[in-house]
Amino acid sequence: MHEIKNISIEEYDYKLDDQLIAKYPLEKRDASKLLLLKGSAIAESYFSKLAEHLPENTLLITNETKVIKARLLFFKPGGVKIEVFCLEPVNDAVVAGSQMASCSPVQWRCFVGNSKRWKNGILTMQLPNADKKVNLSAHRISKEDDHSIVEFSWDDNTLSFGDLLLIAGELPLPPYLHRKAEAEDLDRYQTVFANYEGSVAAPTAGLHFTDELLNKLKNNAVDFAKVTLHVGAGTFKPVSSDIIGEHSMHAEKIFVGKKTIEQLLQHTGKQLIPVGTTSMRTVESLFWIGVSLLENPEGQKTFRVSQWEPYEKLQAVATEAGQALQAIINYLENNNLDGITASTSLMIVPGYRFRLATGLITNFHQPKSTLLLLVAALIGPKWKEAYAYALANDFRFLSYGDGCLFLPE
Repeated sequence: MHEIKNISIEEYDYKLDDQLIAKYPLEKRDASKLLLLKGSAIAESYFSKLAEHLPENTLLITNETKVIKARLLFFKPGGVKIEVFCLEPVNDAVVAGSQMASCSPVQWRCFVGNSKRWKNGILTMQLPNADKKVNLSAHRISKEDDHSIVEFSWDDNTLSFGDLLLIAGELPLPPYLHRKAEAEDLDRYQTVFANYEGSVAAPTAGLHFTDELLNKLKNNAVDFAKVTLHVGAGTFKPVSSDIIGEHSMHAEKIFVGKKTIEQLLQHTGKQLIPVGTTSMRTVESLFWIGVSLLENPEGQKTFRVSQWEPYEKLQAVATEAGQALQAIINYLENNNLDGITASTSLMIVPGYRFRLATGLITNFHQPKSTLLLLVAALIGPKWKEAYAYALANDFRFLSYGDGCLFLPE
């Protein structure tokens, strides 16, 4: 544990020139290149040929989260602009988009831009809706460590909060794109799996998939399972400390239906490949939720996977993935639930033992990021060789960039 927490983030750095960052998506989603790492061999292909590279009996796990238009711009009298960036609802029991369907009022955790100019008072904006105007108000309830609690209210209870964000919000593109969202992004920054509103960033590995590719995969006996992890703004938080033990991982909300957990149980011992780091963290978090239920089957009401839990629960070494998943299924059946709701701060770093995932489909990640640490945990030092290959062979990086298929030995 001590050795893991003392990992130096400098060991996970590489030089990424700005011109290698894909600022816009390709015309066709699956036209992106695909870096292949199978065992120790590195090669390249195209994402449209993914079906040719996946092993038989593969189960792909996809994230159904949908990016919301989270950025709201208010103007005070005199023209002072205040940006309110919606992160997540205060009610952390809400998952899978139900908070987006709520009527006035709602409370959200938010980043506030130009915060010093909003010392008190209520911000308002008027929105067009059909043949009438809707008044939206924002009242800052409190300031927390790195965010504020803001209550939104509006005077038309035929509109949900999700409706208001569609009318008034802006899509929050990653800061490293250095541009505002354009019309094309409204479609291309959502995956074909997007279903439940709640993320402030896309699970970008899923951006490469098309309906045509999905049909090819299904025809090749590839099966799919669905999870939901709502991506928070912390996904862009750099590791600012020298060692990873001093970095605080943000919590994100997950929901996994009973059917998916049953699919995972049926595929234990087979190829189980998450589409993206969000899906990876979700399925691996399920194992630790199952462990907690095995330890305390009667007393669980809420589920939270902490940042360092896997590295502290040494007694869980002997627990099989099937045991953990069955414990969750038993819990759901005993409580007449259709899925598990939880929050996870799980930090997957070198030294982590994967319990469910056998591979990963992902994009290329920023230097010195927790996502790069996750990749290194899966494929070991080969990450340096894979990234060096991509840098030397004109791969496109980050959210709108090319993809990778990692199948370690």
